[in-house]
Amino acid sequence: MAAKIKKGDNVVVLTGKDKGKTGEVLSVHPAEERAVVRGVNLARRHQKQTASEQGGIVSKELTIHLSNIAIADPKDGKPTRVGFKVTEDGRKQRVAKRSGDVIDG
Repeated sequence: MAAKIKKGDNVVVLTGKDKGKTGEVLSVHPAEERAVVRGVNLARRHQKQTASEQGGIVSKELTIHLSNIAIADPKDGKPTRVGFKVTEDGRKQRVAKRSGDVIDG
């Protein structure tokens, strides 16, 4: 199956404590059907001091299930489903179902 959500996409959280928040996808884990989104599903972790990093309590993004996020429509920023369209030269493009706009140039 083609990837509907990719690294770098802007997404909207649909359910949970962060419902309505938007953020950029930092990484996708297709095998677990999960993704890490900037500023969403934050947890505070105790971190030991290392040579490069300061110790203390740090906020860190945890993964969120792909079913709980949706691509933000390029036109209005609201959640949309993703479809696919094949161009004349044979390339496959992701298209927002809400507005019909192409998601990735």
